[in-house]
Amino acid sequence: MDQTTRFSRAAVAWAAGGADAEAAAAAAQELAATADLRTVVLVEGVSDLAAVQALAARQNRNLDDEAIAVVPLGGATSITRFLNLFGPQGLDIALAGLCDAGEERYFRRALTEAGVEPQGFYVCDADLEDELIRALGAPAVEQVITEQGELRQLRTFQKQPAQRDRTPEQQLRRFMGTHSGRKAQYAHALVDALSLTHVPRPLQSLLAYV
Repeated sequence: MDQTTRFSRAAVAWAAGGADAEAAAAAAQELAATADLRTVVLVEGVSDLAAVQALAARQNRNLDDEAIAVVPLGGATSITRFLNLFGPQGLDIALAGLCDAGEERYFRRALTEAGVEPQGFYVCDADLEDELIRALGAPAVEQVITEQGELRQLRTFQKQPAQRDRTPEQQLRRFMGTHSGRKAQYAHALVDALSLTHVPRPLQSLLAYV
């Protein structure tokens, strides 16, 4: 496991508090110093983490070598805790991030309160799955689902009464959230299927910034 991944896991445990927080804090601080950590990228969940890492790999970048750690918040409402740990009042590491449109106001307020400049934070419309589906188009996304061996499950899902009046894009987005781990699975797979000239703007901008 590389140093930035270890830092990310320690950071999540530190922010969570509890009995292991003190040890996690010490580990995170040590890893930040050892790796000479340059930037922490805050994303809402593990699917966003998977997409950022997949795009970096496709762009022939090694984020660990660049001392860039991608940290999943476990939900947008946790951002304040992470900003307090890594912003100007904490380790004072350069920060960047990605959030869903529905969380933009919360993110901006938290950044302001923590004294963190909003440059480097980008907003997905409506979320990263939606951005990736629109970038690829529904037929290409269905091809990815076929390659993942889940076309039958998708067709069964699409026949459900609640799905029949939804657009194919809406069905695909909802399908990716129906099974634990599926969002992260498809975040990686959809990024791998993208043309590098059609990367969703928030994701491309984030990687360009860091």
